[in-house]
Amino acid sequence: MNVPRLVVAAPASGHGKTTVATGLMAALAARGLVASGHKVGPDYIDPGYHALATGRPARNLDPVLCGAGTIAPLFCRGAAGADIVAALLGAPVVLVVDASAQGRSAAALVSGFTSFDPAVRLAGVILNRVGSPRHEEILRDAMAAIGMPVLGALRRDDGVAVPSRHLGLVPAAEREGAARQAIGRLAALVTESVDLDAVIGVARGAGPLPATPWDPVIALPGSSPASVIMTSVGPEPPGIHDHDRGEDGPRPAVAVAGGGRPVVAVAGGAAFTFCYTETVELLAAAGADVVTVDPLRDEALPPGTGALVLGGGFPEVHAGDLSANEPLRAEVARLARSGAPVVAECAGLLYLARELDGLPMCGVIDATAAFTPRLTLGYRDAVAAGSSVLTPAGAAVRGHEFHRTTVVPGSPASPAWSFGGTEEGFVRAGVHASYLHLHWAGYPGLARRVVAAAA
Repeated sequence: MNVPRLVVAAPASGHGKTTVATGLMAALAARGLVASGHKVGPDYIDPGYHALATGRPARNLDPVLCGAGTIAPLFCRGAAGADIVAALLGAPVVLVVDASAQGRSAAALVSGFTSFDPAVRLAGVILNRVGSPRHEEILRDAMAAIGMPVLGALRRDDGVAVPSRHLGLVPAAEREGAARQAIGRLAALVTESVDLDAVIGVARGAGPLPATPWDPVIALPGSSPASVIMTSVGPEPPGIHDHDRGEDGPRPAVAVAGGGRPVVAVAGGAAFTFCYTETVELLAAAGADVVTVDPLRDEALPPGTGALVLGGGFPEVHAGDLSANEPLRAEVARLARSGAPVVAECAGLLYLARELDGLPMCGVIDATAAFTPRLTLGYRDAVAAGSSVLTPAGAAVRGHEFHRTTVVPGSPASPAWSFGGTEEGFVRAGVHASYLHLHWAGYPGLARRVVAAAA
């Protein structure tokens, strides 16, 4: 597959990588090109801005969560039909450098990156937060002295800044109007300050990528791509692969008698912005009709809901409005009592608790949740503590945590996972609730289990 692509990188956090990458996508889209944005790592927030800038679903490329072997196929699926892509796939690198407190020394920094890893091709730099024409001249002269092309120089502009809070940038879904205005201004700034023809030339020099696009329908039947991860950290996880196959080979996607499809509701809206694109695609490929429900606004679950997936987000920011929506809280509680699958990650866990910061929530789990100043962040190698609607007992997965809240059980409960010498989460009947985020493209069998239980 021959897709023009490039990597937007930076020496460290805070140099403006997200700003420049989003601005490039928006500027290229404004030019009439089809741009596709891909985020390296588990972060959910940047892809929201990428989607606004490109008008296409955003994708995450995380070899830790999905396995190295899935990255090129996932990229190819997301890039299908695109004219240019920002991604990590043997592509040329454009380095974004915060020049606000640097002069000629910026060239020393760039020179170090040029020689640090011979396998990485640094194709040019974009200078960010340049103070004046004289400052830009000094920087360009320094880069010319080391033979490094300058693809653009952006002046300081507070109008394109994205506000932050306790877990990083404020998600685009919570400020869509303001975010669209900022992206439009950013597109204009990049168009004025960056040589887009040179950037396109760099992307077109990436060369072909020998990979077949990932297909959720094909991903469902055979072995989970998670085996790519597990071979590097230990034996193949027990249970997941066995449950992906029937006795005589791969099982087909689930169908309901009579030709119908079970309805799986997936939480969305401003309070639940953390959901990988592939989760919805896998649920649909497994035989579900996937419908979005906004716990801030919708007072009822979609008609015929047979399962509910509550991803991550910021319920602590919207606790008052979530609590005020009593009709939906009552419906969620009724669905859970019926034994239907209710799968919750992080924000979903808080929403299912008895209360969050003193405000009533769904009461599905006998626990209280509260905001704390302590950040919990990192990848986790976990084992299913018991059998649940999501996994068989003993299944090994790799996920990540990212939160500033804590949950205190009110009574003993069956845990969801065991990792780091501790047990975490809650399992009861069809409910599986935990702080652990999973990328289902690494474990496609999860979608089949949920849809099968919903059917």
